[in-house]
Amino acid sequence: MVREVVRDFTTRGVNIEELSKQILKIGRDSLPVVLLTAAFTGMVLALQTAYGLQRFGAKNYVGNIVGLALVRELGPVLTAVMLCGRVGAGIAAEIGSMVVTEQVDAIRALGANPINKLVTPRIAAAMLAVPALVVFCTLVGIFGGQLVAVYELNQTSHMYQRALYYTIMVRDILDAMIKSAVFGFLVVSIACFHGLSTQGGTAGVGRSTTAAVVTGSISVFISDFFVTKMLILLS
Repeated sequence: MVREVVRDFTTRGVNIEELSKQILKIGRDSLPVVLLTAAFTGMVLALQTAYGLQRFGAKNYVGNIVGLALVRELGPVLTAVMLCGRVGAGIAAEIGSMVVTEQVDAIRALGANPINKLVTPRIAAAMLAVPALVVFCTLVGIFGGQLVAVYELNQTSHMYQRALYYTIMVRDILDAMIKSAVFGFLVVSIACFHGLSTQGGTAGVGRSTTAAVVTGSISVFISDFFVTKMLILLS
């Protein structure tokens, strides 16, 4: 399937109208849960960091740790995991339903390629939309950490923001964007694969959806290590 998607990118291209539709759908469906998760993750991260650092008199470094953790690691990973549960499940169920109702066979009978119609636009949309979601996730998480730093830890906004300014580098942001695109590709391609592999009627759709979420989530955590290692070696 991945080989056919790459061939689509290089030869046929992607339908811009369908691509725009999928980008909008992925972003709209995922944004609320991603922002909610990011806000409370940033807040609890600031609390836990302050609790640990106060033993060493280093509570002022909360902004440094929260910002770097969210930009380099938690932002991309949390967004991808939320994408698995929200978008990955939806894609697997949608394509699986088309398979069991023979709509995919009808596409083939009309001489069209189901991969080009159903898979390629979704993967391309995910590789574009997930980095944008990660930007929002990271900003909201940092803001949540700032709320805790100001109202719970008695820091000033200026102190927290200055810590971010001196800690987060452009390379950290670029690495996060690369990770996000990789995670988007993995999550949606796995969801499409399980959707197209659906068998056994409506019960099979449920199994495909569950498999897409579980496999996608595991692939995010496993690939996170290898992508991070590769980016560190290239830096």
